[in-house]
Amino acid sequence: MRDLAAELLQWHTAGKSYAVATVIGVSGSAPRPPGAALAVDAGGVVIGSISGGCVEGAVYELCREALRTGQPVRETFGYSDDDAFAVGLTCGGKIEVFVQPITPAEHGTIEALLRSAEPVALVRDLNTGAAMALGPWWTLGATFDPVVVAEARAMLELAATGVRVIGCGEREVTIFVESYVPPPRMIVFGAIDFAAAVTRMGRFLGYHVTVCDARPVFATQARFPDAHKVVVEWPDRYLARTAVDSRTVLCVLTHDAKFDIPLLEKALRLPMAYVGAMGSRRTHDDRMAGLRAIGLSESELAVLHSPIGLDLGGRTAEETAVAIAAEIVAVRRGGSTRPLTTSDGPIHRDLVPTW
Repeated sequence: MRDLAAELLQWHTAGKSYAVATVIGVSGSAPRPPGAALAVDAGGVVIGSISGGCVEGAVYELCREALRTGQPVRETFGYSDDDAFAVGLTCGGKIEVFVQPITPAEHGTIEALLRSAEPVALVRDLNTGAAMALGPWWTLGATFDPVVVAEARAMLELAATGVRVIGCGEREVTIFVESYVPPPRMIVFGAIDFAAAVTRMGRFLGYHVTVCDARPVFATQARFPDAHKVVVEWPDRYLARTAVDSRTVLCVLTHDAKFDIPLLEKALRLPMAYVGAMGSRRTHDDRMAGLRAIGLSESELAVLHSPIGLDLGGRTAEETAVAIAAEIVAVRRGGSTRPLTTSDGPIHRDLVPTW
């Protein structure tokens, strides 16, 4: 739902009622993950998507019905072999959708989800439609059993999204928890022309992008307008003081030993999603020799993606950025990097949670 924040906040300002259809479960080859949302206001205006077009028409009508009745709806859509034109997913998958009407009285709960700069979850009772926004230390909206709140908070800590059936004494409560955490970080070291293209690609992929370089004449916001932050500092010193986690990706584009070696010495010993370094084959060999000389082990060196990027044959800065982005996606999601025409089996097979 956070993807629709700008439009939903405008609807709130106008005092509109609307219905939100959210994907709460998928199986097989489904086009959108749990949490994908589509919303329809009382005037019939639609925003968002839950299936890339396969079942949008049917879900639109469910939203309209929920607005008329004020009651939530839970529906499953899948492929029909008997009728190729039946409402369903032609990709062969199945999605479960929950449609919830939202009145102006509930705008505050939704806004807590949309505006929060800290980790936040939206918890919904799939039987009643009752909703609660939940942060690390606070709740807002409907009151849920403490057992439900505890389970939802545990899911938020794991950045998990999904359906849970929870026993509360003699009854069961079925909830859907949508967890949102701040975007993962991409740190680009080296204020060069390739860095500008990588920064644009990183922002496109949803990363919070920082560009870092020790040279103030090159590391400017004007040269990197797509960066969320530009830092003038020696790369290894900046990495030592900034926060990184298991979702962080590092792109080392300086290809200068006096920057690369001390930076990579620290980076390869931190738990991050991806560390890549630019350079020729000769630069790579010299870099690896330098890192071995200062004591990095072969297991630590194995983490490094160097030379950075997939072999796409590109030459321009933009083509290079695409190759780097493709490698990052493949590493994070477990892709083989082979053309889909030469492989079989599931197309989507994440190795890490979808944040």
